Amino acid sequence: MLEKLFKLKENKTNVRTELVAGLTTFMTMAYIIALNPNLLTGFDVGSPLWNGVFMATCIASAIGMFVMAFAANKPFAMAPGMGLNSFFAVVVANIMVLIKTDDYVVAFQAALCIILIEGIVFIILSVLNVREKIVDAIPLGVRLGIAPAIGMMLMNIGLGSNAGVYSETGGPFYVMGNFFGSLTAGLAKDTMGSGYSAMVLTVATMFIGLFVIVILAKKGVKAAVLLGMLAASVINWAGQAIFLKTNPFEALTTSSFVPPVKDMAETTLFKFNFSGFAQIGWFTVVTLVVTFCIIDMFDTIGTLVGTASRAGMLDKDGKMPKMKEALLADAVGTVVGSATGTSTVTTFVESASGVEAGGRTGLTALTTGIIFLLCTFISPIAAVIPAAATSSALIYVGVLMITGLKNVNFDDLSETVPVALMLIAMPVSGSIGHAIGIGLIAYTVIKLFTGKAKDISVLTYILSLIFLVKFFLVA
Repeated sequence: MLEKLFKLKENKTNVRTELVAGLTTFMTMAYIIALNPNLLTGFDVGSPLWNGVFMATCIASAIGMFVMAFAANKPFAMAPGMGLNSFFAVVVANIMVLIKTDDYVVAFQAALCIILIEGIVFIILSVLNVREKIVDAIPLGVRLGIAPAIGMMLMNIGLGSNAGVYSETGGPFYVMGNFFGSLTAGLAKDTMGSGYSAMVLTVATMFIGLFVIVILAKKGVKAAVLLGMLAASVINWAGQAIFLKTNPFEALTTSSFVPPVKDMAETTLFKFNFSGFAQIGWFTVVTLVVTFCIIDMFDTIGTLVGTASRAGMLDKDGKMPKMKEALLADAVGTVVGSATGTSTVTTFVESASGVEAGGRTGLTALTTGIIFLLCTFISPIAAVIPAAATSSALIYVGVLMITGLKNVNFDDLSETVPVALMLIAMPVSGSIGHAIGIGLIAYTVIKLFTGKAKDISVLTYILSLIFLVKFFLVA
């Protein structure tokens, strides 16, 4: 049955590989299960709203992945997008002022109406093939740079926010002195205080996990990424118990394994506050919907194109088969997210880890989606996956995606400059969409002022103009 549904042999894969890939993807993105409700509720952990968003995160992500699995048969995972969730929280705070309420939940429910509209717009655009045409409008040179730029962003996430090898807190990059020199050791230790020892453990086990992945991959072990993550996890757990004198499995004993369905029903499930939404003002609503759409659209497009490129899923023209269905999956996920109680659902860049583990079909996405649903019951298990394990996988996959630079024509400045700008813009901004926008603008300007205006499609001109307006007027 699985062969018939997912065409495993045609995609040169098997059930075992797909299941391992799905588990690998889950482990690299499990952090979103707790982090998303934290960001959307101001870290009001355990409150009814937090519980509702937690449930919504698991359910909306799973349903989006199920659509990805059965409609598109692609191995990409989905969840509420990072950056978009933080922006949503800011929007909720602004709505509180606009509708004159001190109740965060009331404003939250009004903001869900905006996400609902965004999702419906995306479904319409996907069905009408508009989003697919936007993908086609991205010049091949820019498309070739998306995967390497995502690789840079993955390495930045793995080394920075996840592992803490460096941090911008308190000034320019406080580097881990124990690993990269004594000059900054004192600064890092003084800045982090009691958290310094934990960071040393995370960095050490991250590198061990990374080397395990590389060695196993060189030996041809298909589950190299997952095994490396498990190695980093075990060493990190042992280090926490032995050196930090903490219990790495505390979440298993202090958290409830019962899904907070009642809290979700009372706070977020179909709790659209249309009366509050009507008070926001049409211009503000349009601006917010357009902003959400632009960021989500290009984040999703970039992730799909970049990851598919690494997996060899693109045709000779650099296009991915069933792109329409893949784009429809995140649109459905966003509508479900608004109905259950979370911000925009988008394709996760961490999908690249599952692809690198061998995932080639929707069975990978289905596996990850099922685990997300199970997390409504076993969320504490997701909480014990250490950052070191996630970082090992992200850095390794990032390195592999950077190799896509070999396909870039460095003799053509109209291709080289946009790619170079994306390589720095993506990790610095943390936004795939914004980086693509910068690449499109650079490509258009260079072509336009070097007598190659005819090489630019009308839609590329329009997209470049939209991003210019977004960057300088909307911001």
